[in-house]
Amino acid sequence: MKFVWISRIIGGILLVSLIALGLYQPLQEYISIPNKIVLFEGEHYSLPKSMPVTAAVPSHDKGISLDKENDSLHVNADRPGNDELLLDFAGFPIKKVDVQVIKDFKVIPGGQSIGVKLNTLGVLVVGHHLVDTVKGKKSPGELAKVQIGDIITEINGHVIKKMSDVTPYVQAAGEKGKPLNLVISREKKTIKTALYPLKDKNEGSYKLGLYIRDSAAGIGTMTFFHPDSKKYGALGHVISDMDTKKPIVVKDGQIVRSTVTSIEKGSNGDPGEKLARFSSNRKIIGNIVRNSPFGIFGTLNEPMGNGIADKPIPITLSHEVKEGPAQILTVVDGSKVEAFDIEIVSTIPQKFPATKGMVIKVTDKELLEKTGGIVQGMSGSPIIQKGRLIGAVTHVFVNDPTSGYGVHIEWMLNEAGINIYDKAVSYPKAS
Repeated sequence: MKFVWISRIIGGILLVSLIALGLYQPLQEYISIPNKIVLFEGEHYSLPKSMPVTAAVPSHDKGISLDKENDSLHVNADRPGNDELLLDFAGFPIKKVDVQVIKDFKVIPGGQSIGVKLNTLGVLVVGHHLVDTVKGKKSPGELAKVQIGDIITEINGHVIKKMSDVTPYVQAAGEKGKPLNLVISREKKTIKTALYPLKDKNEGSYKLGLYIRDSAAGIGTMTFFHPDSKKYGALGHVISDMDTKKPIVVKDGQIVRSTVTSIEKGSNGDPGEKLARFSSNRKIIGNIVRNSPFGIFGTLNEPMGNGIADKPIPITLSHEVKEGPAQILTVVDGSKVEAFDIEIVSTIPQKFPATKGMVIKVTDKELLEKTGGIVQGMSGSPIIQKGRLIGAVTHVFVNDPTSGYGVHIEWMLNEAGINIYDKAVSYPKAS
C-alpha cells in the first residue's frame, strides 16, 4: 500500500513538472517556432536564447550554418537547398524545423501611375432595356433569360470579340424573324439560349433589349517589374465591371502611362480618388494577360523608371514581415513618384495565397494633408520595409481612409507566373 502511495506521489510530481515546463515561457517560444522556415540565400533567422536550448544541423551537405551571438542563435542561409534544424533541451528533442534556402530574388519596385484598358472575352451584358414595339414594351434579352454579368461569346456559331460584331446578326435575324442562338459564359458555366430581336417602332431597327460592353478603362499603380522575365504586377486587386460588380474576364488588354491631375480627398465614409488622364501619346508600354484577385499582370515593352528606386531590391516573404514603420511609393501630383511613411499595424504569416495579409495605416503628414489617407487609384502602390519589397496597397477602410489592407508580395509574384522557388512561367510578349 505504501509503495502505491509513493508511486502516485512521484507520478503527480512528474505530471506537475511537465505541466510547469510546458507553461515555461522560454520553452513556449521555441515550440512556437514554425515547423518550416524559408530563407533567401544570404539571409539569417534569429532564434531566442532565453533558455539553454541547443541546435544542430544533422545534414553532412549543409546549406545552413549556426552562429551564437549574445542572447540569440542565428540560422544562416548559406546556399540553396533543404535542411533540418534539430532543437533539444537537456538532451530531449523539443522541435524539428525544416529549413528551405532559395536563391536570392530581386525586383524593381513601381509606384508609377498607369492607365489600364481591358478588353473582355466576348461582350459583357451590363443591363436590360425595353424595346418599344407595336405590341408594347418588351425586353428580348430578359425573355431569353440573359442575365446581367453574362458574357456573350458566340452568336449563330460565330465567335463574338467586340460590340461591332453583334449588330449585323441582330438586324439579319430580325428581318427574317429568326432567333439568335447565343452561347453565354456565366460563372464558369456555358449557357445556350435563343433570343428573338424585336423592332423598335420609333427607330425602325431591331434590338436585343440589352446593354453590352466590350472594354473597360481606369487607372492604378504599378507594383513591381521583374527585369529578367519582363513581367510586371499592378493594382493588387481584381478589376470588376462598374455596373455588374463582377470581375472582368480578360481577353487581352494594354497599359499606358498616366498623369495624376488632382486628388479628391478622402474622409470617413468616402475613400476619395486620384483623378488622372492617360498620357497624350497613349503609347502602349505593356500588355495585360491576367486579371485576378491579386491584381493585373503581363509583360512590359520597356522598363518604367520611378526616379527614386530604379534598382532591383530584395523581397520579404510573409512570415518575415514585421509590424512597424514602412513606406509606400505612389504618385499624388503629375507623374512624380514619391515615398510616404506608413505603419504596418498587423501582418499575417500566410502559407497559402490570400488578398488581405496586412493592415496598414498612413502616418505621413504630407500624404494625409493631400489625400486624407488611401484613395482609389492608389491600389498597387508598393510597400517597402527596411529596403525590401513586402507587398502592395489593396483596399481602403471606408470608415477610416487613413487605414487599409495590403497584400504580401509573394502572392502577386505567384499570380504573375514568377515562381521564386523555381523558374518563371513564360507570358506572351507585349506588342
